[in-house]
Amino acid sequence: RRGKTDAIDAESAARAVLAGSAQARAKSADGRVEMLRIFKLAKDSAMKSRTQAINQLRAVLVNADPSLRESLASLGVIRLVERCARLLPGTGGDALAATKYTLRLLARRIQHLSAEIDDLQLQIREVVAAHRPELLDGYGLGPDTAATLLITVGDNPDRLRSEGSFASLCGVCPVEASSGNTSRRRLSRGGDRRANAAIYRIALSRMRWDPRTKAYLQRRIAEGKTKREALRCLKRYIARQLYPLLLG
Repeated sequence: RRGKTDAIDAESAARAVLAGSAQARAKSADGRVEMLRIFKLAKDSAMKSRTQAINQLRAVLVNADPSLRESLASLGVIRLVERCARLLPGTGGDALAATKYTLRLLARRIQHLSAEIDDLQLQIREVVAAHRPELLDGYGLGPDTAATLLITVGDNPDRLRSEGSFASLCGVCPVEASSGNTSRRRLSRGGDRRANAAIYRIALSRMRWDPRTKAYLQRRIAEGKTKREALRCLKRYIARQLYPLLLG
């Protein structure tokens, strides 16, 4: 009722421990899932830095010499970075030389970060394949999505008592939201938001490409549910399907 922030979560957990009402087991951090968490942390940081460097490179181009700007204007991001990485600043000692030097520096930084991201992605895939290979066979699941869900349950997933507790942890467990004589439910706004986003991405992928998911949604809508309510049902179904795979 007071909202959801890290500070509120920390205070609520501390009060539950002091009151003796906390019964949940903490996630352990001593296995392959902890490896995934560290790799994901580094990859997310590298992706954020690469996006920042790309934005800076484009910002430098806005005020660059017209001849230089026009020669690079029609290029996509990949070709633009490749061209800028090969620029020769020259020895003019003017603004054009400084612009070329900066563009080359930023482009090479982007290439270095891209290499880091590719390497970390490979590490994540290898760990997931060694720990829970069946996750990679799931429809709509890639290494990143699988890693996010594994990080959510931790190295000791047996601490989750049922698939309902996993759904609640991911914020896809329906809660009562009735008003007066109208009975309806909505998804919980609590839980791990990254896991919730991962399940949402799986749902979007299946809605677009999986014929069985399309048929499921059409059946739910035919029953009188809105498209949003049908999507909530789908997310809950995905959580139920993923739970045994995450436990191994």
